[in-house]
Amino acid sequence: MTFDFDHDLLARAVDSDTLCVVATHLFGIPADVDRIMRLCADRGAFVIEDAAQAMGGRRNGKPLGTIAHAGFFSLGRGKNITCGSGGIAVTRAADIAAAMDHVYAGLPTPTLPQTLGDFLRVLALSACIRPALYWLPAGLPSLRLGQTVFDPDFPVRRLSGVKAGLLRRWRTRLEASNSVRARSGRYFDTALRRARSETTPYLRFPLLMESREERARTHAALRQRGASLMYPTPISDIPEIRWAFDGSRFPVAERIADTLMTFPTHEFVSDSDRQNILHHLSRQQTGRTST
Repeated sequence: MTFDFDHDLLARAVDSDTLCVVATHLFGIPADVDRIMRLCADRGAFVIEDAAQAMGGRRNGKPLGTIAHAGFFSLGRGKNITCGSGGIAVTRAADIAAAMDHVYAGLPTPTLPQTLGDFLRVLALSACIRPALYWLPAGLPSLRLGQTVFDPDFPVRRLSGVKAGLLRRWRTRLEASNSVRARSGRYFDTALRRARSETTPYLRFPLLMESREERARTHAALRQRGASLMYPTPISDIPEIRWAFDGSRFPVAERIADTLMTFPTHEFVSDSDRQNILHHLSRQQTGRTST
């Protein structure tokens, strides 16, 4: 499974007026950035990699997030490695790096109350990552889980010393985290008879259900095992930016929003959790076959 562009449609959409194309490695599954780069080079457009869910992943030996003109990673909750929030932006281009430096120089340093609040949130989230406690963050409206929030005014500030401390030994921890996620992905791929990926460290394991109704039933049964509905609508249906799409419809994006479900792959997912998930999915598949 891939959530990459339909490259034929992309070739028709990108022209000399296009500023940039954002290639997204959704759930850690690599997009074909080299192909997108070739397309955009002919049209003078930049390419940015959204590697928020793919830190440590590779495509053809190249680290995701470092292939295009610029890339960014997330350090937010639930990511491959986290300090609660924030992120990293990288580039190989000197002019883009200079622009990044200019922006960073103007960012405020977190205050003591902000730093303390960040630390307390990290403690709470680290406890709730275990599947048996998923009901707790899911019941907190302030986290807005399952929502697509467009917020152009979110605060931007420097990484605090506390968050930097929480990222100690990040390379070793990232390697260990991705090894577990890749192993979980192979487990699900094999059991569901999907094409296996030997190296993809799935941030979450994605599965498209047969219908919105089947997804709702599966989510109700497996919510306490970490099942998530993910994205509620296509980007084109977000009220604040709907105007930019001129009323166009995107059937594939709509189908994904209606039927996509994901399952956790991190180190706190037990064999019992995985077996319960697969048992329920197997029962559903058997029921569809017999009707």
